Amino acid sequence: MEIIKYCKALADETRARLVNVLLDYELNVGEIVQVMEMGQSRISRHLKILSDFGLVDVRREGLWAFYRASEEGPGRAFLDGIVSLLEGDPELKRDSNRAEKVIRERTAATRQFFDAIAPDWDRMTAEVLGDLDLGREIKERLPECDCAADIGCGPGDMLAVLAKTSKVVIGVDNSPKMLELAEERFSDDANMSLRIGEMTHLPLRDWEADCTVISLVLHHLARPMDAIREAGRVLKIGGRLIIAEFGQHDNEVMRSEYGDRRLGIPKENMIDWLEQARFEVSRVTEFPVNMGLVVVLYEAEKK
Repeated sequence: MEIIKYCKALADETRARLVNVLLDYELNVGEIVQVMEMGQSRISRHLKILSDFGLVDVRREGLWAFYRASEEGPGRAFLDGIVSLLEGDPELKRDSNRAEKVIRERTAATRQFFDAIAPDWDRMTAEVLGDLDLGREIKERLPECDCAADIGCGPGDMLAVLAKTSKVVIGVDNSPKMLELAEERFSDDANMSLRIGEMTHLPLRDWEADCTVISLVLHHLARPMDAIREAGRVLKIGGRLIIAEFGQHDNEVMRSEYGDRRLGIPKENMIDWLEQARFEVSRVTEFPVNMGLVVVLYEAEKK
């Protein structure tokens, strides 16, 4: 009986605490060790049990593995049934607070990384993209509109592209140094609005934009789906979303040298996320670039 299997899997305090944390966050083993304040071997043993019993999903990328509570199937149905029993417990709340701190520290580390590399961003981008003129490819797919937004705008390369087809352009980034570079480029442009903020909590009103671009930044996020949903929130019905993203790969240099959290994103995952966020995908185009990578362009419309 399935119910006995799942109850047996959670008949341990550590595994119940793990499930409670992984219901809200996707974490690697090192981060889970920080949250739980236990040894790695002990954590790994309990994660294997939860995974074997179908209560935890494992996403493996290169040398890393990321864990999250199962998001579908009977295991997820069981977790949905018991989630209310996890609320209000003081120890579980402490675990959740520590997990939130780990996420904040991760976000701060990413911001610091981009602050540090901001002056070298153009060179690093050229090393990866080679002969691909990504700005030109995106421009060809942009409609003329009143308001366009670049989410994760960096030093502003794509903002210049958007300005050719849009009356007002909004650039959002969480790196102050990146925005400083963008401000230097567009300080005299009254139609350019630069805003600091996270991709998952955009400083834009509902339906403020007619067109939105997310270029080569989703692989830095633990939950890209959250950013796609936010893009949907700020887009008008019928608005265009263009995403440029690396396809799934195994080049660990992108993690160690470029600060990537994910080694690209599988096409089937991206299309599924877009459809869940109520986008209709119209076209997907691939461009091989340097370092064994492929840039994938997704064109979608908000339904």
